[in-house]
Amino acid sequence: MKSLQDALYNWLTIKVVCDARPEDTAAKETLEYFDEMLTTEHHVSNIETTTDEMMYYLSYQHGEEMKKARYPRELIEIMLDQINNEPEKYENYPTE
Repeated sequence: MKSLQDALYNWLTIKVVCDARPEDTAAKETLEYFDEMLTTEHHVSNIETTTDEMMYYLSYQHGEEMKKARYPRELIEIMLDQINNEPEKYENYPTE
């Protein structure tokens, strides 16, 4: 993934799913993938998230700099909303 903004967006989207569904092994594995990508490809660390009624806010270290980003809740929560609206399509298959 070339864009840091895209990687952060995808990371936050799947983190919201993981937080809501801690038993979801596929979501956990996907979050680990984006964690690794952010660390190795984009040199991002120390991500902190906060939220309010409208937005998610990220603060993170990018190399030697502290940076911030924000994303609308409706965009970040779209995957979780889809899972919640059609749970039969998103059954958890635990790994052995």
